[in-house]
Amino acid sequence: MKAGLIVNPIAGMGGRVALKGTDGVVEEAIRRGAEPMAIEFTKLFLKELSHYHVSIRFFTGPNGLGEDALKEFEFPYRVIKHRKIGEKEILGVKIPATNKEDTKTLAKFMSKDVDIIVFAGGDGTARDIYEAIDKEKPILGIPTGVKMFSGVFATSPEDAARLLVEFTKGNAKLIEKEILDLDENAYRHDEVKAQLYGKCLVPYVETLIQGAKEATPLDEEEELEAIVNTLVEELEDGIYFLGAGSTIKKIKDKLGINGTLLGVDIVEIKDGKVKLVVKDAQEKDLLKYIDKTPKIIVTIVGGLNFLFGRGNQQFSPKILSHIPKENITVVASPAKVRRPIRVYTGDREVDEKLRGYIKVRISPWTERMVKVI
Repeated sequence: MKAGLIVNPIAGMGGRVALKGTDGVVEEAIRRGAEPMAIEFTKLFLKELSHYHVSIRFFTGPNGLGEDALKEFEFPYRVIKHRKIGEKEILGVKIPATNKEDTKTLAKFMSKDVDIIVFAGGDGTARDIYEAIDKEKPILGIPTGVKMFSGVFATSPEDAARLLVEFTKGNAKLIEKEILDLDENAYRHDEVKAQLYGKCLVPYVETLIQGAKEATPLDEEEELEAIVNTLVEELEDGIYFLGAGSTIKKIKDKLGINGTLLGVDIVEIKDGKVKLVVKDAQEKDLLKYIDKTPKIIVTIVGGLNFLFGRGNQQFSPKILSHIPKENITVVASPAKVRRPIRVYTGDREVDEKLRGYIKVRISPWTERMVKVI
């Protein structure tokens, strides 16, 4: 099997620092304390893949475009040196001097020789590869971005490895999955402007590949309003981390605060009075309130069925390791809990803590125990 491996080295940097993406805001992300993470997630993929007895030769890009991850493992690989890739230093942090044209160029070169292109990034990277090769070769995403709403991503880097193994064995059928991308600038201003760019061929095993983002059906909105009204009346004094999404935004509106639609807000309730402490909080903001025994209120991302790990990376392993599972309130429509929900933080210990079962509020008076995988 010949596989391409392309890494977007800046993917995911904007997540924990509340930028909801990284394109065009790398310097701001670094200013807020972000560090490159895509290579580390790629190494998790390669580490898992190394446990299987499969013969795979990789074609990859130089330095941070893939070579830096592969050189730590024993897989045979060839570096496509389409141009010299240097480094640039931003506020003391060194990152590869790459751009989306590198991704497109590598994809075009690779598509002539490989059986599949595996990439580490988010929706923007998926879109770049799609624009370069269309449906010429199947693709598979290692989820390392901030927003991964397309249907081309494995559920985790480790599952990407398992799916690639199944593909090499002929056990994964190819199906068409959606390439979605959002206007990141609008997204940062609480506007969801999603566009379907096309469909790509993706190896498919149901338990290893995620779905695509789905909006909440209109017929569920009234039901969610009733859940929100009851839940808000039940909230006690304390610190709350309120997550992203339209369902949680209803809670923020009911509380009378000017919270974000797509970010995490810190709220304090004291003597029945509600105060917005931090709007659009970063990971470092949440850490300041960890010793106050905060409670988290979140929903499930429709279609993707993720609780943590998609679009709310402010809830990092550092945060979630300090929050007892019983302090997490999940609110969702019954349709979102017809199948297990997922978590992936990149920290195995934290993920294991969250897995098992969790209560989900599915009506004003009903909670359902839902499996978390």
